[in-house]
Amino acid sequence: MEANREKIIVVDDDRTNLTVVRNALIDKYDVFTLPSGAKLFSLLDRLSPDLILLDVEMPDMDGYDVIKGLKSSEKAAYIPVIFLTAMNDPDSEIKGLNLGAIDYLFKPFSRELLLKKIELHLLLESQKRELKRYGNDLEGIVFEKTQAVFELQHTILKTVVELVERRDNITGGHIERTQTYLRLIIDLLIQNGIYAQELSSWDIDLFVMSSQLHDVGKISIKDSILMKQGKLSDEEFEEMKKHTVLGKLIIERIEESTTENAFLEHAKFLAGSHHEKWDGTGYPCGLKGDDIPLQGRLMAIVDVYDALTSDRPYKKALSHGEAMEKIKNELDGHFDPLIREVFIRYEKEFAVAGQSGYTREHKPMPSSRLNTIFETASNIAGVRGSAVDGYAERIRRYLKIFLDALLGHGIYSREIMGWDIEEFLMSAQLRDIVKIDKLKARIDDENLLRHAEELAASRHERWDGAGYPEGLKGRDIPLQGRIMAILDIYDALTSNHLRMDIMDHREAAGVVKSLGGTQLDPELVEVFLEHEKELEKIFVILFRRRCRPPLSEARADFYIGKGQFKNMKPLGGRDEGGREKQCADSG
Repeated sequence: MEANREKIIVVDDDRTNLTVVRNALIDKYDVFTLPSGAKLFSLLDRLSPDLILLDVEMPDMDGYDVIKGLKSSEKAAYIPVIFLTAMNDPDSEIKGLNLGAIDYLFKPFSRELLLKKIELHLLLESQKRELKRYGNDLEGIVFEKTQAVFELQHTILKTVVELVERRDNITGGHIERTQTYLRLIIDLLIQNGIYAQELSSWDIDLFVMSSQLHDVGKISIKDSILMKQGKLSDEEFEEMKKHTVLGKLIIERIEESTTENAFLEHAKFLAGSHHEKWDGTGYPCGLKGDDIPLQGRLMAIVDVYDALTSDRPYKKALSHGEAMEKIKNELDGHFDPLIREVFIRYEKEFAVAGQSGYTREHKPMPSSRLNTIFETASNIAGVRGSAVDGYAERIRRYLKIFLDALLGHGIYSREIMGWDIEEFLMSAQLRDIVKIDKLKARIDDENLLRHAEELAASRHERWDGAGYPEGLKGRDIPLQGRIMAILDIYDALTSNHLRMDIMDHREAAGVVKSLGGTQLDPELVEVFLEHEKELEKIFVILFRRRCRPPLSEARADFYIGKGQFKNMKPLGGRDEGGREKQCADSG
């Protein structure tokens, strides 16, 4: 028998029928003839056929019983079955098809019809197998790509958060350790049946990742307070306390321009409530007991433990034993008693985890959530300039329109067609982040880094050579930088992060036009102006989202003073010129 020929088993209690079918098929297929269903199941232990031709009327076990046995077998269920039968009535045919047969062939049949039916069904089965194989391969590729993007976005988020740590003079892996402690305390709580129902409903990986943002509000606190060597004065501590409210406001701003909010919901609770205390003496709202979100109660104890066991500008690190003594005897009213009890009971595990880390199985994350995390990181990078108002979403949309327009006009199309557009769109969000050497060391996507580095290094160059940092001129400026320069200028003019009057679309487009040939590539400016209506649509759609007053410590004063933490919304009011803020009442 030839190894590459399909194998067909014929089951019929009539030897004449077996001989006729075998002779009809033997030239094209490897044929196995069997007189009963029992013999078939015995042979299937040693052979996997491509098709079974099955008689219906047989003693002991008829064809219907045989197909039932086949379909209930994990090993044989996939084998296609065609009934060969003299029972030429609709009810019998329907019964066989309902049991899983792929076709019916009535005796007597012609050799040509038998061969054609078999050829057709084997082709269909082959295509089904190929499609399944392709689907499995594609699933594997998608999984690998998703994992790669997950690692990339996790790295970006982690690096941005480290900016906060560096401003706060906190070093030594505070974020990594608190994440480690959070994973451990969550697993221990679930094992002990404490808050198990609520915790089991969370995506734990998502929650732990979001915990990196618990101190993000510090990015808006004055350097003189954050970097002070020594203990803060009472006035300075009051300013520092505002980082909780500011952090929640920052995350709410980002939340306005995203669709997948589970990650940000966790981050918002963590940022706003991790300094609340069980006895109600915490801040910013003096929440008490179960009124404190569970996210904040979990973060509170791991944050304090890590602070106690770490060096800070105003104190030396305590040993694990000294820190636990404080948690046991001095900080009783600070923490949820159930969480504190588990923390104390398993204190040795936390001591070990702080030294060697603690891991749990990770699950791949949906792409929508990954994109939310990525936008969060890129938006936070701009928060010091009060630009956390959907910048990432706008630039991505503007870029997509502009790149499509360039390809349609054939301008720079050869170079653009050589790019992975999605990677370029993603890299555009890294233009302010990629300067950090640590990030470059962690990302292994060369194309993404290439785009990001070109954007970061060249978007301030000018067409006439008067830009910086290299004074490049004309087409010596990388195309990525020339494209981004136009869109950066347009977005800055139509947004509020320059602390100047916001221009409407027409005014901003006029400025871009005036800069063609001096600051901006004139060919790119022409394409921009030809497609300005498409850009204007994005401007109009997103205008309400970005007409918000900048984040400020004064706003934090308002919320803390009024106790309105749970329902914080952007304020209206007047701008520096005394005019009503645009869109204060929008929505």
